[in-house]
Amino acid sequence: MTIDLPNIGNGEDKSSLLKNRMRKNYRHIRKWAKRTMTNCFRIYDRDIGAYPVAIDYYDGRFCVHYFSKTRDSDVPPDDLLEETQSAICSLFGASLDSIYWRTRIKREKREQYEKSGESKEFFTVLEYGVKFQVNLLDYLDTGLFLDHRETRQIVAKAAHGQRLLNLFAYTCSFSVHAAVQGAAYTKSVDMSNTYTAWGRKNFDLNGLSAKNNAIVRADCLKFLDDELQMKGKYGVIIIDPPTISRSKKMDQMFDIQVDYPELLAKALQLLAPGGVLFFSTNSRRFELDETLFEGWSFRDISVKTLPLDFHDPKIHYCWKISAKGEYDFVAT
Repeated sequence: MTIDLPNIGNGEDKSSLLKNRMRKNYRHIRKWAKRTMTNCFRIYDRDIGAYPVAIDYYDGRFCVHYFSKTRDSDVPPDDLLEETQSAICSLFGASLDSIYWRTRIKREKREQYEKSGESKEFFTVLEYGVKFQVNLLDYLDTGLFLDHRETRQIVAKAAHGQRLLNLFAYTCSFSVHAAVQGAAYTKSVDMSNTYTAWGRKNFDLNGLSAKNNAIVRADCLKFLDDELQMKGKYGVIIIDPPTISRSKKMDQMFDIQVDYPELLAKALQLLAPGGVLFFSTNSRRFELDETLFEGWSFRDISVKTLPLDFHDPKIHYCWKISAKGEYDFVAT
C-alpha cells in the first residue's frame, strides 16, 4: 500500500516567512508520513509569532486554526488570511475550496461541543495505515485529534492481547488502533449518539467486527458504577476526557479538575493484575495530586506522546498509571 503526498520543491520566497517555514516543515514530515502510511498531520504549528495559526493537512485538504491574539474576535486579519491561503495554494497547488478555517477563542462552556454545521462532508484519512473518517466543516473538532497520534500507538501496543476500555471515546480512535494491533476486546464509552455512530463507522472502515469491539452510549461516571457491579476487568484503560463538558444527558457539568479523583479511583478498580491505565488531559491548568491514590504509581509520559509535527510541549499531558510493586506488561 502506498499513499499519495504532494512533492514540493526547495526554493525560497523572500516575501513570505510563513511559506518558507511551511515548506521546510512539510519536506521533513513528508518522509516520515510516507514511511508510516499517514496522510493527516500538522505542517505549521504557530512557529513564528507573526503568524498565529496552525495548519493541518488532511489528504489534500487543509484545516487552518486561527488563534486570536485578543481572544475576543474569531476573524483573522485580511493580510494573515491572504498570505496563509496564498502560501498553501502556491506550495501544494491547492484550490481555495480545499482550505477550511477554524478559530480558537474562548467559548461559553455550553458551546464547546456543539455542532456547527450540516454539510455531512466526511472523507477518509490514514494514520499509521489505519482508516478514519474526518469532517472539517460540521463540528468544532474534526473527528481525529492529531496531537494524540503517538499516544494512540502507545496504547494500542499495550493493548495487544488485552481487553481495553476507552472512556470518553469520542470517535473511538484509540479503540480502533488497539483492535488493529491485536487487542482481544475493546469497549468504547461516550454519551454522544453522533460520536458513537461515527466510531462504529471507523471500526467498519477497517473491517473490525462489532462483536469484539463494543460501543456503549453512556455517561462515563455512571458507566463505571455499573461496570464495577459487573466486576469486569481490563488490561488497559485509556481516559482522555474533555476539560469541561455540559450535556442534557448529564446530571451536572463535568469538570476535569473537580471530577478526576472520582473518575480515576473508579477506573483503577477495573484494572486487571499487571494492567495499566493511561490518563490524558489537554487542560493547561490541570494539577494532578498523586497522593490521592495510595498504592498506585504515576509516570508522566507526556514527552513520549508528543508527535514530531507538534511543537508545543504543553498541547496535552499524559500519565501511565500502574499498581506499585506490580510488574506491568508494557514498558513506555
